[in-house]
Amino acid sequence: MSDMEPVPAATVVLLRETNDKADLEVLLLRRNSSLVFHGGHWVFPGGRIDAEDFDQASGALEYPAALRAAVRETREEAGVDIDEKQLVHTAHWTTPPRLPRRFCTWFFICPLSEPVSVVVDNDEILEHRWITARAALAEAEAETLILPRPTMTTLRDIEKHRNFPQLMEAVKRGGIRVFPQDSIYYRPQEMGCQ
Repeated sequence: MSDMEPVPAATVVLLRETNDKADLEVLLLRRNSSLVFHGGHWVFPGGRIDAEDFDQASGALEYPAALRAAVRETREEAGVDIDEKQLVHTAHWTTPPRLPRRFCTWFFICPLSEPVSVVVDNDEILEHRWITARAALAEAEAETLILPRPTMTTLRDIEKHRNFPQLMEAVKRGGIRVFPQDSIYYRPQEMGCQ
């Protein structure tokens, strides 16, 4: 049996500061448990890059399409409108071989300075929560929240920071995390990511 080619996808980590400005919260969405991929898991908004996400100007370049997919999926899954300019590329994950569904996913963070209203579709996504990374990881440890590995790793990175300046400085210093490190599906220059 040959390994399935991963489908290009994008995901967005929406972040806001807590009311007392003492910590950061992320938006997590609970996927319908009837879904084949990560059914019942709590995830960031995201999904596959569609043909319409590619445009004439950038041709077949995947990175600009990933930005558009990230914006579209955030609107479709959470009812939140964001702008491509708000997105900061932080990671790229490729699902390991021999799994029934594989994705090569561009991860973006999106710091929000204004309050947003979250509206889930009650089909693919059943509920949402704003939660600190620390609280989400504690619930995952207690097995009251099911998190996929990329979500958990991202939350561990965010957990170390309490405000946007700290987080953005760490992102700038840390560079892009690529999983696996030698992924043939992450070729940033060739894919339009400068």
